[in-house]
Amino acid sequence: MRDGRIEYLIRLVEKSDIVELEITEGWGHKIRITKTIHPAPAMPVVAAPGIPAPAPAPLPAEPAAVQAPSVLEDANLIKVVSPMVGTFYRAASPDAPAFVDVGSQVQPGQTLCIIEAMKIMNEIASEVAGSVRKILVDNGQPVEFGQTLFLVEKSA
Repeated sequence: MRDGRIEYLIRLVEKSDIVELEITEGWGHKIRITKTIHPAPAMPVVAAPGIPAPAPAPLPAEPAAVQAPSVLEDANLIKVVSPMVGTFYRAASPDAPAFVDVGSQVQPGQTLCIIEAMKIMNEIASEVAGSVRKILVDNGQPVEFGQTLFLVEKSA
């Protein structure tokens, strides 16, 4: 593929709502262009005592900004969401132990999982101290931008 066409495709992706573009030409000529979206961090919603927390909004068809840990109905239960599209891994390698299991105690900055995106391993860390209550994704499963990966019960 000529350099001018590649530059044109890059500009096309930059100026549009396209997040990823992949083109295959002939035998083995393949190009993939991916746009990285840097969402603004959002503050978690915390309900005042005696007032129920709002119900979580359904996921829209278009990717929305990834929120910092989202608070569920139980004010101590935090969602850990995927900041990108990729493949979810519970361990650093197939023969290594999982970073965390249900019931594991975690600290801020502790690795919970890895998401592989474009051959780059991205560690996803806990933002709160607490206990892993639920793992919502199977090892090796593809994940979407904004998909909930873990539920962590925040320590008091």
